Amino acid sequence: MCKLISRAIGTAAIIAMTACGGNKTQVSFDESDTLQIGVERNYTVFGVCGEASAMNTLQLISDSGDTLNLSVEEAKEQEQVFGGYAVGDRLAVMTNTSMTAATLVVNETTLMGDWVTLNPIDGFSYMGMSIREGGIVEGIEQAHMQYKSWSIYNGKLELAVIREGGGEEEEITTYDFVKLDADSLIFREGDDYYEYSRQR
Repeated sequence: MCKLISRAIGTAAIIAMTACGGNKTQVSFDESDTLQIGVERNYTVFGVCGEASAMNTLQLISDSGDTLNLSVEEAKEQEQVFGGYAVGDRLAVMTNTSMTAATLVVNETTLMGDWVTLNPIDGFSYMGMSIREGGIVEGIEQAHMQYKSWSIYNGKLELAVIREGGGEEEEITTYDFVKLDADSLIFREGDDYYEYSRQR
């Protein structure tokens, strides 16, 4: 499970990762759901930040064409707004059951780009991944693994990779966001933290 870890002083592990599957959109229950018993449904709502958004309110124009006006006070209090939001940004949002408040916001526009960390083997070169639209991800100086795809699944970052010597089997790992801004990306799996800086 993506555990090429380099321990930093006072910080948790730093590593290079992978990514999984394109964006999965929220769908209403229908007959096809009965064929997917045991598969957890993705409740993430994907869309674009609308012009009526403000400091504590997010207007989300969803991919299904709905306009949601969501309070973001709870998400901000719980530090669950990652990458901020501005008009036109593409977002992945978790909401309460009544869809009146956002409980988690991930700015996919901010997530796009090249992210690198020090190579744990030599300590001076950089390695990482390039996250692009449509679930596309490519490794940066990582010959030992093939990056396949990424997605946001129930508010978490899902990454998939095929490792050298592991045949053709994809490893899929899910990570909690810890920090996302213009320069930093941090996510974790359990007690392991993975820290990246944006490559300019």
